[in-house]
Amino acid sequence: MRKPASMWSLETVGRVRLSKHFYMRDFLYSEINGFHGIPNIPDNPDLAIKNGRAFCTALLDPLEETFGRIAVRSGYRSRALNDYGNANKLNCAASDNPIECHIWDRHSGGAAIAGATIVIPWFADQYDQGRDWRDLAWWVHDNLNYSEMWFFPKLAAFNLVWRPTALRTISSYIAPKGMLLRAGQPPSEPIEQRRKRYADFPPLRGIAYPC
Repeated sequence: MRKPASMWSLETVGRVRLSKHFYMRDFLYSEINGFHGIPNIPDNPDLAIKNGRAFCTALLDPLEETFGRIAVRSGYRSRALNDYGNANKLNCAASDNPIECHIWDRHSGGAAIAGATIVIPWFADQYDQGRDWRDLAWWVHDNLNYSEMWFFPKLAAFNLVWRPTALRTISSYIAPKGMLLRAGQPPSEPIEQRRKRYADFPPLRGIAYPC
């Protein structure tokens, strides 16, 4: 039986720096925890931190350094919290579903996975004015070694997933709904056409930091 975590130990986990721009605490907030009182405490903090570091370093840091602040809509979930959310139809996939990316301490090695639902405010403002979500999807595809993306209608939020071996798939609940890109298949649009979509985007890692 796992020993219950103390407030001190959870605070210590929250202070762990995952990457240049992100701390573990950035991913621990959950409405399910706040409203329903289900603890969001890692079962295996070391594994959650290891996979979270890989995710943030490979994907979230480059996004933050390109577009400015990245808003985390749903980050890490403990298995207990995710089970509760799934059982009560709170937009959580089953904990054993291979695509469930929020339980960072579920697997290690080649089966490791970490992800979050994020919003890029820089793009969300344009999306609200009618911009195509695929402009952002193709930018991520052409610039980052992501594994999976799923886009949602509100705020152009999307699940962004890291795995040691990337699948490179893109799906959406925004029209045109379904899969934009399947694993192992070439993009439906040539690179020249994709680049025209995001020609006005900031350069990758375009923010200058003091030395």
